[in-house]
Amino acid sequence: MQTHLVESALAVSSSHVADSVAAGPELFGIPIPFIFFAVTLLGVAVFHHQTMRVALVGLFVITAYKLIFSSFEGVPGFEGLLLHIDREWVTLGNLFGLLMGFALLANHFEQSRIPEFLPALLPDDWHGGLVLLIAVFFLSTFLDNIAAAIIGGSMASAVFRGKVHIGYLAAIVAASNAGGAGSVVGDTTTSMMWIEGVSPLVVGRAFLPAFVALAVFGIPAAIQQQKLSPIIKDPPEGLRLDWHRVAVVMVVVSALIGTNVFVNAAFHQYSSKFPFLGAAVWVALILTAVWRKPDWSLLPNAARGSIFLLSLVTCASMMPVESLPIASWHTTAGLGFVSAVFDNIPLTKLALEQGGYDWGALAFAVGFGGSMIWFGSSAGVALATKFPEAKSVVDWLRYGWYVPLGYLAGLAAYLLILGWHPTPG
Repeated sequence: MQTHLVESALAVSSSHVADSVAAGPELFGIPIPFIFFAVTLLGVAVFHHQTMRVALVGLFVITAYKLIFSSFEGVPGFEGLLLHIDREWVTLGNLFGLLMGFALLANHFEQSRIPEFLPALLPDDWHGGLVLLIAVFFLSTFLDNIAAAIIGGSMASAVFRGKVHIGYLAAIVAASNAGGAGSVVGDTTTSMMWIEGVSPLVVGRAFLPAFVALAVFGIPAAIQQQKLSPIIKDPPEGLRLDWHRVAVVMVVVSALIGTNVFVNAAFHQYSSKFPFLGAAVWVALILTAVWRKPDWSLLPNAARGSIFLLSLVTCASMMPVESLPIASWHTTAGLGFVSAVFDNIPLTKLALEQGGYDWGALAFAVGFGGSMIWFGSSAGVALATKFPEAKSVVDWLRYGWYVPLGYLAGLAAYLLILGWHPTPG
């Protein structure tokens, strides 16, 4: 099966260069923008202490090239660039609002002293680390996976005395992406499927491989973390929660959940017109400032991490991806690997336009696949802003080896138990 998966991943990558009309000149049959993007990703992997500069340079080079030598979805020049910005600004706006807002929310969460109270609720051995990952998984089913990852990172930092293993960080990201894979309000890609008419029950089939993957990566990650820094057994004596900050956290999270569910359920046709999620976080933070003022000093560092993420996402959105291979489980498996380095939103859009996929399998593949590399998903990039040591592709793969294994195990379980049942887009 692994041979088929590798072949499929290569087939998907090859398909990206199939149509060079919009891509412009090629080098060895590969559109130039893909080469620039690959160099940018390589620079991020190698110079992980200069990731923002590398991403900005890559964005500038790709944009300049497409303005001069190519086009944006077939529209040349600044007119094409403006049309591209109009198509992408909602996604970028949501990401920027969430990343900046969650930097403040995470601080509220930590200062509330809730994380210090968690040892009273978690088991004292490696099972505590596993339960924490399960909590992140379920939190992500109704909350944005970025929020789930950041909250999970804050909890882990508290119960493991600030010493969080890179492998466990990868597991937190994987848990947040796995939880959102089966929920139409848990991930942008699954919301896109719902908007296009895919039944939530069909998307919900992704929970099967997600649970299998969680079991595969969760146990070794928890054991690995326990060896590095054992979980705190008991909360500090005389611990007093800051109930005003607890209220702030509850209001902000409730506002995000309410907006996510309500907009997608009642006004999903407008979700692509305005960044509701990013705006909801900031409205809630500003309104609750009368209880506890946010630590505004955190924003400059959060802005740097946000700019880095938005630069990579924008680069990915400008890649000349005009077609995918014929829909099959091989293609679906390959898309999961491609999602580790390529924005899964345009991949999902192409799959929906093409049709013929098993949407439960695809939801798991594109939703969970980005967990295999730290910059492969928004949740990974968001967590890396809090834990800079995670910005090493080599260490992420070395210590988080069980995440790709969980992906393979989850997809295999889906195909063996549920089978491949393609449906129209």
